Amino acid sequence: MALIGFHASHEQFTPSELLRLSRKAEGAGFQAALNSDHFHPWTDAQGQSGFAWSFMGAALASTGLSFGVVNAPGQRYHPALVAQALATLNEMFPGRAWAALGSGQYLNEAITGTGWPAKDLRNARLKECVDVMRALFRGETVTHRGLVTVEEAKLYTRPVEPPMLLGAAVTAKTARWVGSWADGLLTTARPPTELREVVSAFREGGGEGKPMFLKVQLSYAADEGRAREGAYNQWASNIFANTVLTDLRTPAQFQEAARVVQPHDLDGPLRVSNSLQQHMDWLGEDLRLGFERLYLHNVNREQDAFIDAFGAQVIPALTR
Repeated sequence: MALIGFHASHEQFTPSELLRLSRKAEGAGFQAALNSDHFHPWTDAQGQSGFAWSFMGAALASTGLSFGVVNAPGQRYHPALVAQALATLNEMFPGRAWAALGSGQYLNEAITGTGWPAKDLRNARLKECVDVMRALFRGETVTHRGLVTVEEAKLYTRPVEPPMLLGAAVTAKTARWVGSWADGLLTTARPPTELREVVSAFREGGGEGKPMFLKVQLSYAADEGRAREGAYNQWASNIFANTVLTDLRTPAQFQEAARVVQPHDLDGPLRVSNSLQQHMDWLGEDLRLGFERLYLHNVNREQDAFIDAFGAQVIPALTR
């Protein structure tokens, strides 16, 4: 059966508001949640960037939802600390906290002042971090000297079962690679032809039989014009190729890049519609591709109306 989740966007809302919305989403029928681990928002217009790990502790304690986090260990975070955070959450809330690990964006990692490695080095660093984290979850004392350094680290507080470590991938090339080491795949929605390529690459790379989760960027409002305007105001900076999204340094640069975007450019990268049936059709196609969890991110500000409408009509239709 399909599982439909709510995406809590730290870039757009305060943590206290996201906590309220997560509770409301659970009450409306959403069955899980996802949040991203940013230090900066994409643009100043979005305006927020709470600490995902603090939020997850509060959200897990005050809802029954599972919570995933998209995290980039290796530069802003030492992998041993990410492992400790996940282990602690899963000791308190068994099986409900997981991570999708990726190579990150310069937007967030630039704060360390240590430069921005090339993509192949970021991938190699990520794989070292994953290996370190899994060894720590097994109870090993870890010393590792490579692109990351760990000296005699051991997790004394561990959950009964190690948390799920998915691979976060946008391109087919990266999806093929994460298929070889990840417990599953988290990717983002895009036109069906592109999404099929990502799914095929992940399976061919070693992901056959592993779970696949999809973060769906959409804009719903009761009025088509408001849906498009809200998407344009909040998310026009996020429709560029992944090479752009990973390498720009500041929210101001993303804001400047968005100046060339026109409202019709949103179609494809975003699903903009005031028709609940259209959203059901799009999401149904995602499920037929093999995704077992869909995390819905309504990119405009009208979160309450989105939760009410999708909870009343879309989720029941998809989970029947």
